[in-house]
Amino acid sequence: MKRKFIIWIGGAILLVAVLAGIKAWQIRGKIAMFAKMSPPAEAVTTTTLETQRWPQSIRGVGTVQSIQGVVLGADLAGVVKKINFESGTKVKAGDILIELDTQQEEAQRRSAEAKREIMNLSLKRAQDLLRTQNNSQAQLDAAQADFRTADANVAEMDAIINRKTIRAPFDGEAGIRQVNVGQYLVSGAPIVSVQDLNRVFVNFSVPQQNLGKLKPGTTVQISSDATGAEVFTGKLTAVNSLVDEATRNVLVQATVENPDAKLRPGIFANVEVVLPETDEIVAAPASAVAYAPYGDSIFVVEEMKGPDGKPYKGVRQSFVKLGQTRGDLVALTTGAKRGEEIVTSGVFKLRPNAAVNVNNSVQPSANPKPKPADT
Repeated sequence: MKRKFIIWIGGAILLVAVLAGIKAWQIRGKIAMFAKMSPPAEAVTTTTLETQRWPQSIRGVGTVQSIQGVVLGADLAGVVKKINFESGTKVKAGDILIELDTQQEEAQRRSAEAKREIMNLSLKRAQDLLRTQNNSQAQLDAAQADFRTADANVAEMDAIINRKTIRAPFDGEAGIRQVNVGQYLVSGAPIVSVQDLNRVFVNFSVPQQNLGKLKPGTTVQISSDATGAEVFTGKLTAVNSLVDEATRNVLVQATVENPDAKLRPGIFANVEVVLPETDEIVAAPASAVAYAPYGDSIFVVEEMKGPDGKPYKGVRQSFVKLGQTRGDLVALTTGAKRGEEIVTSGVFKLRPNAAVNVNNSVQPSANPKPKPADT
């Protein structure tokens, strides 16, 4: 009985071993079959890298500032009597914008003027008496001093009345007024902003290592999201005499013509100082770069051999260092060579040695100066 049980157990073990061997043989066959298979080729577009000459430039972020701009305020306290302008209108130098009530000052001026007339009569009388030897020189001097004092009092009242009349200091554009008729203004209260927008300053900072390249008169190109795709051209006019100790940046100022008043004081601006020197670079469409935290890369199309030894068109991943950008193009400073065929669209679905199917019937944009259709 015991012998039969051992034989039965041994047979069962042998059967399991045979079945396991058969299954292992089947699995190895499947693995070998799949190892010979290649994934389907990915559809991509490509371009051949060429060298280009790009002007050297220094880029920065700046702020637009008016060459002449001021927020007018009340010099003296008073009640707004009259407003002679509308918000957003053009004004000329000397135009009366705001008149404050001056009734009290005008009454005081009339009183001072009356006193001046009396002092003038006293002066003439003293002069006549001196000629007839009925008056002394000291009395004449006192009469002259009294008249000059009275005349100065009248001039003082004229100045006070004039200070309560707010005029445009220069030609420009008035902003939104901040006062109303009948409103009491304290001294220094803001009334309206007046800005001359025909020309503007653009102030921006650049690293100190670029100081030697900054020369007055150098062309500067200005753009801003506030003005769409339009680019404004100006000249570099001033470099600050001090370098910021905290950032090691230097403040630079450019002057830009602004006849249509599209550049407004306070707006953000992208600044590019165009230098006379040029660099020879390898440029590619920005869509060709696979951006990643561990490094940016491109995929180079090459002839490869599959596991079965058959040739196919595949891609090699090459890590690159990026330089400056121009529109849709980006400079590849390392990791790319002239004449290489690289993938320009579809990089997100590629991996090293992946097979590709090139179809260049439709290419991504590669314009160094693109003009979006919605601008």
